[in-house]
Amino acid sequence: MQQLIYFIRKFRYFLLFILLEVVAFFFTIQHHSYHKSKFVNSANSITGGIYNTTNSINEFFQLKKDNRQLIEEITNLKNTVIINNLSIEKDSFNINKSEKFRQKYQYTFAKIINNNYTKRNNVLTIDKGIKQGITSDLGVINSKGIIGVTKNTSNNYTTVLSILNNNSKINARLKSSNHFGTLIWNGNDFNILQLIDIPRQAKLKVGDTIITGGKSAIFPEGINIGTIKDFSFENNQYKTINIELFNDMSNLGYVQIIKNLERTEQLLLEKENTND
Repeated sequence: MQQLIYFIRKFRYFLLFILLEVVAFFFTIQHHSYHKSKFVNSANSITGGIYNTTNSINEFFQLKKDNRQLIEEITNLKNTVIINNLSIEKDSFNINKSEKFRQKYQYTFAKIINNNYTKRNNVLTIDKGIKQGITSDLGVINSKGIIGVTKNTSNNYTTVLSILNNNSKINARLKSSNHFGTLIWNGNDFNILQLIDIPRQAKLKVGDTIITGGKSAIFPEGINIGTIKDFSFENNQYKTINIELFNDMSNLGYVQIIKNLERTEQLLLEKENTND
């Protein structure tokens, strides 16, 4: 203890200098959006490398299962591509410029190298970034359903705002009708989400399938989400609608990333209408 006190006394000015530097750096990051963005991107790159190394060790034990899932996803996606006469490359987005067919969405593949699902606000990490054409606000799915939306990017890594996050709000609807609502998570069970804002006129039953509504500029319409587990109806309105996910959010591997080629056009038009 005496040695510690002696050390602090001897180097007190140096330690004070370090402390002030850390405080100054913290306030610079917090109050300047440019510096904050650069810091987040750098942090993504560093932590992404660590996650990638750790994931490589763990990957061996689930390699067979992940490879099978990847093959199934590629097959399903190629079947869709053949129907629409579009083309896809695995490692980057590829645009079909044919005038005969209108391509609204592009798809590319990535791998989740860090998966959080036990916190209140969960964020995932994938192994692709700016160099592979990834930007923020892109939908992330797999063959079973939605996973989240891309958030921050570095050169080779991207963080994903999971649907298991307080800030996640996904437009969703009943597959059997055109009644829409919003998908959120109450933070309890990572396999159960909640559907809110469903009008009282909607006819619900346990087992009904919930899909993406297509009203946002991120996810296409019709992507699977889950099924109604249970619900309550009080005072002439739906109180709680619990949705059991098709995905096991604790066991995610390869994913597909969706880019809406008409997103900017749609958002600009909607903004104009809002300002009128």
